[in-house]
Amino acid sequence: MPIFKYQARTKQGEVRDGTIETSSQEAALNLLQQEDLMVISIEEKAKTGLLQMKIGGGVKHKDIVIFSRQMSTLFEAHIPVIESLKTLMGETTKESLKEVLSNISDDVSGGLSLSQALAKHENVFSSFYINLVRSGEESGKLQEVFHYLADYLERTFYLASKAKNALIYPAFILTAFLGVMIVMLVVVIPRLTSIFKETGQEVPFYTQIVIFASDFLRTWGIAILLLVVTAAIFLWRWSQAKAGKEFFNRLQLKIPIIGELYRKLYMARMTDNLHTLIASGIPILRALSITGDIVDNVVYRRALQKAEESVRGGNSISSAFAETPEIPNLITQMVRIGESSGKLDFILNNISGYYQKEVDSVVENLVALIEPALIIFLGVGVGVLVGSVLVPLYNMVGNI
Repeated sequence: MPIFKYQARTKQGEVRDGTIETSSQEAALNLLQQEDLMVISIEEKAKTGLLQMKIGGGVKHKDIVIFSRQMSTLFEAHIPVIESLKTLMGETTKESLKEVLSNISDDVSGGLSLSQALAKHENVFSSFYINLVRSGEESGKLQEVFHYLADYLERTFYLASKAKNALIYPAFILTAFLGVMIVMLVVVIPRLTSIFKETGQEVPFYTQIVIFASDFLRTWGIAILLLVVTAAIFLWRWSQAKAGKEFFNRLQLKIPIIGELYRKLYMARMTDNLHTLIASGIPILRALSITGDIVDNVVYRRALQKAEESVRGGNSISSAFAETPEIPNLITQMVRIGESSGKLDFILNNISGYYQKEVDSVVENLVALIEPALIIFLGVGVGVLVGSVLVPLYNMVGNI
């Protein structure tokens, strides 16, 4: 998400400068106004370089999970906020996290609430996280909120890891296979080609194709590599733009099997977010807005924005979801039951659990499908390459 640089004035007249990371300038204004700040100026911060990556200042998702769990435990032991922050700051060995905790501790000591202090580190803590903490402060249930957050972050970390791990194995195998093929074509095949030319041995058509591929790769290999790198950089830059991001988000959902995995993953994330927010006392409209900001897919973000507008117009959530084709009928029907029974958070929790199991099932099926498919693909590739070399060699030895 883009980062916005702002200058604002507090109720006491103090001028405050800072940055905030959110989906749009309007969302940034809303967050700042919720902190009782009068915005003087706000503009999107320019990226500092081609390879700039949003890594939360070196603080990883796992670090936030552990931090949330530890804060919950310390609050349960009735340790004050500032002392809890200082305790965790002294225990962590990660300098990036220690610096963030030090800044938060200083801000809380200076009179800011914990949610306001967290909001100054939007590259580390999402709007979802900050709003939940604000809800806990207002309701006096910070311990329960941090427990919710730790559980939620662990679930999302598990789901994301499950999806990524399913793709690591085939990516590694294909990369290794591509490397071996390139070595064969660039180093081995040219030497055999020279032998065939010296002996005048006639080679089969498929061997001629392999020799042509070898000659082409040796002649144009550097140009092809530069072209691939340039195209990769262009695609990466375009994927950061609005049009490119929407294209890849839609493509992600249309790829066979992979698309199904991501659709279920986003449904699990969406319902889990809504359940956690509603159970923590966040109003429905705000819960839909926050979930739309952090669902991490343009298609579902727009679907949730439409649902938010529909609910603001007086419709129920189920009616809003029914008008949104990206949201399955199962969710719409279950939400309608939750609204009529007054147990919406309970229903959303059940839906989330269902989709998490579906993600596990799809991942297991994907892994089971990928392994034999890779074996067949690699077998055919290696067989063609080895056959194109051995058959003419065998004929040549036979002629001798």
